[in-house]
Amino acid sequence: MATVVDIPPSAASNQFATESTEVLLSPSGAAGKKPPTLSLKKRRNRKIADRGISRIFRWVATGAAVFILCVLAAVAIFLIARAAPAFTASDDALRAALAHLPQARTTIWQLIFPLIFGTLVVALLALLIAAPIAVGIALFISHYAPKRVASVISYVVDLLAAIPSVVFGLWGAMVLAPRISGVWAWVAGVLNHLPFWTVNATATGRSVATTSVVLAVMILPIITAVSREVFRQTPSLHEEAALALGATRWEMIKTAVLPFGRSGVISGAMLGLGRALGETMAVLMILSPGFLISLQIFDHGQMQTIAAFIASMFPESAGLTINVLLAAGLALFIITMAVNMAARWVVSRRKEFSGAN
Repeated sequence: MATVVDIPPSAASNQFATESTEVLLSPSGAAGKKPPTLSLKKRRNRKIADRGISRIFRWVATGAAVFILCVLAAVAIFLIARAAPAFTASDDALRAALAHLPQARTTIWQLIFPLIFGTLVVALLALLIAAPIAVGIALFISHYAPKRVASVISYVVDLLAAIPSVVFGLWGAMVLAPRISGVWAWVAGVLNHLPFWTVNATATGRSVATTSVVLAVMILPIITAVSREVFRQTPSLHEEAALALGATRWEMIKTAVLPFGRSGVISGAMLGLGRALGETMAVLMILSPGFLISLQIFDHGQMQTIAAFIASMFPESAGLTINVLLAAGLALFIITMAVNMAARWVVSRRKEFSGAN
């Protein structure tokens, strides 16, 4: 006859705990093996090594940052030192150095101001054309297109950035300019109906407008790539919340995606603007140069950019003419610095907005 022995709950739990402890502490069983632990000396040596590696990495990073600042300062000092003779030269010396230009120039400012104006007009027109198209492509890739279609379009857009500027210049001068001249003539005819405004259009198409279109194609991949990656980083909770409240796809993009990616779009636009400001070969091959402060963007012989002017004049320059070219390069350096500082200021104003909050 079986005998039933009552074991108190406390005794049962104590017995189970004891058996479990014996199993864990048993040296023979696999469950009882203790994880290998490092000795105090080895742990101390590893901590010292990690600390040394961290210190080396910090000094390397600091050295890289200081090196960039030194290079920037060296470029600025070089430009200022070599451009100083152009600002201090006499009117007769400058007139002799710039005698080969189409229009007579007696002071350095009469040369630099039209070049600055032409550089800004060409770059800003290219940015106005490229930025809306780039944002539209980025939104289509990130929120509308299927994955396969988006990957193909992304590859094609990124491939545009690998095309050399000489190829764009040949395409603009030999293909685009003859075909788009009729469009500019029609636009000029429409604008001529407005009072107090006379617009001229060249038959060759080698104008500021054509150059801006080519530059817009060149800076399109930069703005698109930056905007696309920023739009993809939009928190999904923001998008789902907008859709849950009854917003359409466009309303969700307008209220959640665009505000989140505004700083990124501005950064990409400023990168594209910097590329357009410094572009040389494409502008040199397409634009019919001039040294006027004019808004006739459809006519030839009106404006010229600083980079294209330096590239066209430098091979045959000597003496004071080189100092004049370096003075123009100093102006371009200052413009680029101002654009980057303005972009940093605009982005810093919106850094309080974060997708995490």
